[in-house]
Amino acid sequence: MTAPSEPKPDPDPDSGEADPGLSALMSERRQLINLGYRLLGSLADAEDVVQETYLRWYALSAQQQQAIESPGAWLMTVASRICLNQLASARVRRESYVGEWIPEPLPEPGEWITGQPGAGGLDPADRVTLDESVTMAFLVVLDAMTPAERVAFVLHDVYRFPFPEIAEIVGRTPAACRQLASSARRRIRAARAPDGPSTEQAAIVRDFKAAWAAQDIDALIGLLDPDATATADGGGLVNAHLDPIMGGVRVAHAYAELAGRVRDRATFLEYTVNGRPGLVAVQDGRTVSVFAFDIVGGRIRHIWAVANPEKIRPWRLG
Repeated sequence: MTAPSEPKPDPDPDSGEADPGLSALMSERRQLINLGYRLLGSLADAEDVVQETYLRWYALSAQQQQAIESPGAWLMTVASRICLNQLASARVRRESYVGEWIPEPLPEPGEWITGQPGAGGLDPADRVTLDESVTMAFLVVLDAMTPAERVAFVLHDVYRFPFPEIAEIVGRTPAACRQLASSARRRIRAARAPDGPSTEQAAIVRDFKAAWAAQDIDALIGLLDPDATATADGGGLVNAHLDPIMGGVRVAHAYAELAGRVRDRATFLEYTVNGRPGLVAVQDGRTVSVFAFDIVGGRIRHIWAVANPEKIRPWRLG
């Protein structure tokens, strides 16, 4: 009979020996970041969720880890549960949030403007896939859902989780989870219209930028939907409208007034925001605001301006 083998010690990081399962485990990180961002609307919170998920994995004994058939699925399940708890507590925290709360905007990986060009390592945004499920319009609708609706919808419609597995995560029956996802899907359809071509959207944002810089109110009104809204998020840390501005005419006048105040202090640059054409305001070499747009039928229906410094750290120059 062969004697049972002794447990192998952890590999010495300086010895060149690597844990063959570690790289596979860490390869799930990008998937977890993507999940956390879609569920929470915050890259910083998503990073925290991923860290907590891995901590829970390494808190398991070796025997417990070996008994898990699919570590990747286990990590996704645990991360989803942590996000569900985060969403519930976020609703309480936002009751004291100053002004409107907008999801954290992300640039295209190629437009990432933190740090020096060619700097080593990947930025967090390089690990977030910017598709239809992370446009600002999509995230804003998700944020209006109940935590259970949001988790059920994202897990099923974005990540194709079967409802029995979702039921174990949210603590509902599979039938109830199916209804949650269906309700969320109806909200998405009611709130969102098909996007126009990206080139058309970019041209409209460019025209808006020119009219804004010129304080051309008539041109701004022509570019805005009559029922357009503009929402700002300063988080109480910078000056911003506390309530959404409703109506295209009011939005045009408000933005023309803003342009007059910052004319000699800020530069507006065209960037991709959550996969859609947007603008970035730069002042004294640093990003001070990020603007996302929802364009429907050739007109701007929503503008989201994020100026909360804690939410635009990835966009800062230098």
